[in-house]
Amino acid sequence: MTSPAARLPRQRFVQCASPAGLHRVAYTEWGDPSNPRVLVCVHGLTRSGRDFDRLAAEFADTYRVVCPDVVGRGQSSWLADPNFYAVPQYVADMVALIARLGVDEVDWFGTSMGGLIGLALGGLQHSPVRRMLLNDVGPHLEPEAVKRIGEYLGKPARFASLQEGVDHAAALAATFGPLSADEWREINTPLLCERDGAWQFRYDPRIAQPFSATTPELAALGEAALWRSVESIEGPLLVVRGEQSDLLSRDTVQQMVARGNAVSSVEIPGVGHAPAFLDDYQIGIARRFFIG
Repeated sequence: MTSPAARLPRQRFVQCASPAGLHRVAYTEWGDPSNPRVLVCVHGLTRSGRDFDRLAAEFADTYRVVCPDVVGRGQSSWLADPNFYAVPQYVADMVALIARLGVDEVDWFGTSMGGLIGLALGGLQHSPVRRMLLNDVGPHLEPEAVKRIGEYLGKPARFASLQEGVDHAAALAATFGPLSADEWREINTPLLCERDGAWQFRYDPRIAQPFSATTPELAALGEAALWRSVESIEGPLLVVRGEQSDLLSRDTVQQMVARGNAVSSVEIPGVGHAPAFLDDYQIGIARRFFIG
């Protein structure tokens, strides 16, 4: 039985390195800090580790749950050189984080970008990832969805109040599902801060630079590498798709199941990209996969 204190989040930091220097990655930790069973939950492109607060509290009886803010987001540092806002840097940071945790293996919950980081890490030789849930992402990303994301990524946004910012973030993430006003406040408030006399997003707008600079050739190379990861990962891999997702197609999910070693899938009705995993039904999907 987990103590009440272990169900409260603890804010931690780990120092990481890029070719341009050192930076800090923030992470929120739940559960018994001595528990060797660790679940790492990694968020989407402009989100934060606090997206997982509800899931982490639910899993704290079984896992030490660790929810990082990927560099450039949340409470983490911004990189000196924005060209390193890319999956290889994120993987290196996660390796440093896992080393800090002092465990040999972890389970992985990755939403969108967090799933791509997990795939890249899971496909490496001697990977510490034991089992993985990919939330609405796969090796192939539908071009129209990528274009949609690029239309708002890094664009200047200033809000007169926190609520105005929360509402704007909710509009951008409307495909997460029919969330309540309280749920939007819960997951969007950590994305915002007061800066220069207005409320603004915490994330570094320069993350848009490498995103927009990606050529079709680079995208194809990245996709091929991620398909190799799917084919090489031996442990259980669950692909969750939002029924109305414009980023992850049913065809891609079917290919992942066919080409992987132990890949299964589930589709969540009534949501798009990406299911928020706030309600009992969605959290139950994760609990059955990770805990049984």
